[in-house]
Amino acid sequence: MDALIYSTLGVAIAEIGDKTQLLSLFLVSRFHQRTAIILGILVATLLNHALSAWLGAWISDLIPSHWQGWLIGGSFILIALWLLIPDKEEEEDSGILRYSAFTATTVLFFLAEIGDKTQVATVVLAARFDETVMVILGTTLGMLAANIPVIIAGRWLMDRLPLNKARIAAFVLFMVLGIITIAGSGWIKL
Repeated sequence: MDALIYSTLGVAIAEIGDKTQLLSLFLVSRFHQRTAIILGILVATLLNHALSAWLGAWISDLIPSHWQGWLIGGSFILIALWLLIPDKEEEEDSGILRYSAFTATTVLFFLAEIGDKTQVATVVLAARFDETVMVILGTTLGMLAANIPVIIAGRWLMDRLPLNKARIAAFVLFMVLGIITIAGSGWIKL
């Protein structure tokens, strides 16, 4: 259950102000088909985060157990620091926009998540927890929790989100996860 909770909270908080929220806002202004956009986000996130989680689980099998706590905890700390850096806006590929709202959303979200903080976090969370399916569900729920309000409330919500506070909250969450993971492996005595 910890895997589900940490994954959901970590991704939901980390996504506030992320480029995927801006992508959600762009897509809803372009297509006006909220259900298709939400379903596209769901499919793209499930695919991307399932691949990421399985990669994390596989990597954790390769790393000797006495190094896992240090490497995974250190990765959480690096993600925490990375979360303090605001995303840069990128131009979207307008060629994909000629397709349906669902197809465009699925493709654009899948591509936007490649190498993104939440994809890296998914790999690390899956390496940390033995519950790969719970990590996939949690990160997907977190992605939906962060993006559905933007799809529904649009620009009004984006103008009112406390982005700096959200970044700091995500930083604290991942920093604590890193310290707890390292401490749990015996590297730090608390």
